[in-house]
Amino acid sequence: MKWIRLLWHNLKANVTGTAMRHDACGRYMNTVLVGAAAAVSVIAVSALAAPSQTVSSRAKANEGSRSMPNKVTKSDAEWKKELTPEEYQVARQKGTERAFTGKYWDCHTPGVYKCVCCGADLFNSNTKFDSGTGWPSFWAPMNKENVQANSDSTFGMTRTEVVCSHCGAHLGHVFDDGPAPTHLRYCINSASLKLDEKK
Repeated sequence: MKWIRLLWHNLKANVTGTAMRHDACGRYMNTVLVGAAAAVSVIAVSALAAPSQTVSSRAKANEGSRSMPNKVTKSDAEWKKELTPEEYQVARQKGTERAFTGKYWDCHTPGVYKCVCCGADLFNSNTKFDSGTGWPSFWAPMNKENVQANSDSTFGMTRTEVVCSHCGAHLGHVFDDGPAPTHLRYCINSASLKLDEKK
């Protein structure tokens, strides 16, 4: 980094001038130079170690201010009765449908994508884009308070899961390789969605 190199140059110049005035004591010069180098090293390491913004933090920032959603609570038996086997496996058991098999991955019909479990508004078709992954992809949720980001460390990797804030339904995951303006890609299972087509 340019500012670190500039800082080292200035410190070295100052210390060299001080050391020349005390050249009768070689140990003094060596001690001051080593101390200055150590100080610059600490500053450099601290700057490089500063954590970058994670996908989870970016997704949470994208959520903005959140109001407390109305919680939908049902028994496992009730969810099984209301959902198809695939919807239950994906939305309630955190499953994942196979790529290019969901009914919405290549859907271009305008409308609002709702939670298949509770009907909460999740994504608008205006934010949907073709990611080439085989799953419906959006660059932002429609209603920020309806989509929640959680850390997911399953399968030996760290990802950011997104769920419905109202009923806890598993929707998919969010990644940092999406288009502007958010540069996020909400990779969502079709089985977790129900499209309310715009009339």
